[in-house]
Amino acid sequence: MPSTKPKSIEQSSADSAQAGPKLSDFLCFSIYSANLAYGRAYKPILEKLGLTYTQYIAIVALWEEDGQTVGSLGEKLFLESNTLTPILKKLEAMGYLRRQRDPGDERQVVISLTDEGRRLREKGLTMNLVKASGLEPDEFKKMQQGVATLRDNLIKAAREN
Repeated sequence: MPSTKPKSIEQSSADSAQAGPKLSDFLCFSIYSANLAYGRAYKPILEKLGLTYTQYIAIVALWEEDGQTVGSLGEKLFLESNTLTPILKKLEAMGYLRRQRDPGDERQVVISLTDEGRRLREKGLTMNLVKASGLEPDEFKKMQQGVATLRDNLIKAAREN
């Protein structure tokens, strides 16, 4: 009967290296799965108001700068016009915003919040998930800045290729 000697630490490491990287080794997967976790964390809060996360970020962008064109809003949200337009139509039907042609340039559609859209702030939609993240506020801010820098660098690299 052959002897079954336990593998040395060096042999186990060599076997792992030959197997290739694990999914948990990929930064892109960590960010992807964190995004999904964020969606799950926001979902019960947003469901009470009948909003999706994408609708929510559109409203937040309009709180930041009301009266944007569809194109400008799409750039901020990283959404194409054909994806953003149905979201905006739904928010308009819900009474949260208005879509109007720009009198100075009929090709442009300007998006403005209604009073009801502005009042969403008062309903707790200014919340964030700092506490749920388990990070201190300063750590959370550094993480957000780091992820934003990573995103911007990746966008720049993709444009250069």
